[in-house]
Amino acid sequence: MNALAELTTFAKRYAEAWCSQNPETVAASFAESGSLSVNDGPPAVGRAAIAEIAEGFMRDFPDMVVTFDKLERQSNATAFHWTLTGTNTGPGGTGKRVRISGYEIWHFDNNGLIGNSKGHFDSAEYQRQLKHGVDG
Repeated sequence: MNALAELTTFAKRYAEAWCSQNPETVAASFAESGSLSVNDGPPAVGRAAIAEIAEGFMRDFPDMVVTFDKLERQSNATAFHWTLTGTNTGPGGTGKRVRISGYEIWHFDNNGLIGNSKGHFDSAEYQRQLKHGVDG
């Protein structure tokens, strides 16, 4: 996946998948044996495991909107920058509104799917917002 237009289209579809409330749609962006890790945690390997990660966010934030902010080309990867906005009203949720930005470092396979992604966001700020809300 080399052309900027192709990457941009992929990134927009990926952000829309996160908003879909269908975790398999997110997982479909990954290679069959692709992986996703969040904040240097252990990787979720394979589409079923990736769908579980997506499902957790979708469950916790039923109104979740993920926006595609920008792409940064790197020598051997692509950085996908995003912003998640939603209300933590899922089971056991705090009812607080969250707005957190982050990025994923993507490495693509030969079929144009994500082979591995390393996601990053400020977990301390995320925890603060879960407790007090975005403006709290």
